[in-house]
Amino acid sequence: MKAGQNKGPAEVDGGVDGLRVAVVNWRDPWHPAAGGAEVYAWELARRFAERGAEVTYVTCRAPGQARRERVDGVRFVRLGGRFTVYPLVLAWMLAHRRRFDAVLDCQNGIPFFTPWVLPRRVPVFCAIFHVHDEQFGLYFPPWLAWIGRTLEGPVARRTYRRHACTAISPTTVEALRTRLAWTGPVYLVPVGVDTPKDDPAPRRAPDPSAPRLVCVTRLVPHKRADLLLDVVERVLPERPGLRLRIIGRGPEQDRLAAEIAARGLGGAVELLGFVPEDEKAAVVADADLHLSASRGEGWGLVVAEAAALGVPTIAYDVDGLRDAVRDGTTGWLAADTGDADELVHTLDLALKELADPARRDAVAAACRAWAAEFDWKRTADRMGELVAASRRRGSSGTRGTAVPGADAHVVRRYGDGHLRVAEGPVRDELLDAGEAEPVRPATPLERLLGRVEDTGGGAAAEPAGR
Repeated sequence: MKAGQNKGPAEVDGGVDGLRVAVVNWRDPWHPAAGGAEVYAWELARRFAERGAEVTYVTCRAPGQARRERVDGVRFVRLGGRFTVYPLVLAWMLAHRRRFDAVLDCQNGIPFFTPWVLPRRVPVFCAIFHVHDEQFGLYFPPWLAWIGRTLEGPVARRTYRRHACTAISPTTVEALRTRLAWTGPVYLVPVGVDTPKDDPAPRRAPDPSAPRLVCVTRLVPHKRADLLLDVVERVLPERPGLRLRIIGRGPEQDRLAAEIAARGLGGAVELLGFVPEDEKAAVVADADLHLSASRGEGWGLVVAEAAALGVPTIAYDVDGLRDAVRDGTTGWLAADTGDADELVHTLDLALKELADPARRDAVAAACRAWAAEFDWKRTADRMGELVAASRRRGSSGTRGTAVPGADAHVVRRYGDGHLRVAEGPVRDELLDAGEAEPVRPATPLERLLGRVEDTGGGAAAEPAGR
């Protein structure tokens, strides 16, 4: 029996030591088109490796990248390009199907369908960053968009029916249930965020005539950076010193630069492209507000990163972003009308509120406290606990031994009375071993945070992953 397989549920703390885990993702974090999904996959991979797991990251290969290498204890296997990576990875997994104890199969539009080639006993988690059904039409002709939606929906739903999904936010869980009609188990494992080590400086008062704005985004169609240019164009006459700095790169970069020049916004909008992490943090920390015009996210990692620096975000009230931004507390949400009107109105409201020093300090403190709820160690704990329990039980699914119809529960542990949030095979183990009893279904916020909000009369609570 391998290490990590003979521990009881009470001993597990993301116990992946000795397990052989494959992380299968479209790209790696050094790919030119990498985004938040790649950060998520990489943080899990490297932290699993730190904990003693044998981790293989299987992905596509960008020009100039090595086919094989090892980074921070993680073995990388790179195969194929944008589309050819899917059949090549599936063939590679078939050839190495007995090498792994568990697989994280990351769905970036469509998954890799690894259950087709793996032994039935190998638990698979279809890790979904966000649902792409509405985005296929932005990037592909109708016939190809239809294929993408079919693979993401009915084909994936059937392929993973004996396994489980993980999602990073409550709205992603909801989108899986409603838009993709997913009926199998879905566990919530959120992203983490790197918080500054140094004590943050107090937020300065914004200059009403010269607010400093920033947007961190990939320059792709569904991020709708054009709407930010509309905002600047509308606001500039009243606030002539306004400056917007856009950090990020992508296929829309040249077109966006031409649009900035055509509108005569070169003095107000600066495209910075890719910048190193320390420089990015400095630019964001210097801003009064972070903006997003995206039509939807799985969560909004850049929102949490800005919040960690005390910078609130203005975004549309859309999937993912409505989870990442606590409206009126860590930022402001605008109705998504498809144009810039609501963003302009919300920006004006936010700048007026931030002009009050007490309000500004309260927003900055709330941002930092919210970001501190999300930690990569806790993310790895929660995913690792699911992986280890699934390996012991031989499935990433759940029998639903607690209250029917709920994905996660608050359970009370016998002996110490601690309350915790537990999902899927972790919950099943605790209940089957007689170590805990179900109390009630967990709320969406409790699932996101991995801890109990209301301890019900003073009972101690502990986070998931403990």
